[in-house]
Amino acid sequence: MDELKDQEKYYWQMWTASRDPHAGDMLVQRYMPLVQYHVQRISAGLPKNVSRDDIKSLGLMGLLDALQKFDPNRDLKFDTYASFRVRGAIIDGLRKEDWMPRSAREKAKKVDAKIEELEQQSLRHVEAHEVAAALNMPVDEVYQITQEHLFANVLSMDDQSADDDHDGTAFTLRDHHSILPEEQLVKGELIQDLASVITQLNDKEQTVLSLFYTEELTLTEIGEVMNLSTSRISQIHSKCLFKLRKLLASEYSQS
Repeated sequence: MDELKDQEKYYWQMWTASRDPHAGDMLVQRYMPLVQYHVQRISAGLPKNVSRDDIKSLGLMGLLDALQKFDPNRDLKFDTYASFRVRGAIIDGLRKEDWMPRSAREKAKKVDAKIEELEQQSLRHVEAHEVAAALNMPVDEVYQITQEHLFANVLSMDDQSADDDHDGTAFTLRDHHSILPEEQLVKGELIQDLASVITQLNDKEQTVLSLFYTEELTLTEIGEVMNLSTSRISQIHSKCLFKLRKLLASEYSQS
């Protein structure tokens, strides 16, 4: 372990002093697991038509950018700095490419409209299998469409926030620590509602959410912990998002 740390320190010295290509290659290899981590987490919300190799390439660009811009003299771990760069590069790349096809967006609108229609008829939250039956499509497809649509909303909100922060003449830092009383109230109610809905999930679903969003494990790692396949964990994760769909959509609109 000490030998590996010494080697990494040596490569950092070489890279910082002269941008030595070999040292750069070794550091890229050292931090590729960080790229893989973000690729897997972000891929969990993307349609199958999006290539993981493309996402990995975006992440690698973020890692290379981090290596170029990182200042070892700052009181900041490279893992933390690179993590922001890698994730940011992937999200920016996806946003620019508009990865969600028009057909997928149309399906998402159709699913949302059918959910609203069924809930108005039954005056309750509907299950995914009911929506699937009404639209004559597999339940897994309903889960996948819902998940993709939520992720697309996140990208859209991020993009809009970026546009709002730049007026063409100045750059403004928003004070995220200052929360208006009414915003505090709405956010508190939303958190309570989310917590209430989460308690209605079964133990397996709650465990997946906790491991993915709190412990920040990948779907593969969660599968190993729970002795289930990655595809099964992905199904459970998608099912949870469907159940939390309305509250999550509300949370994004408040961001």
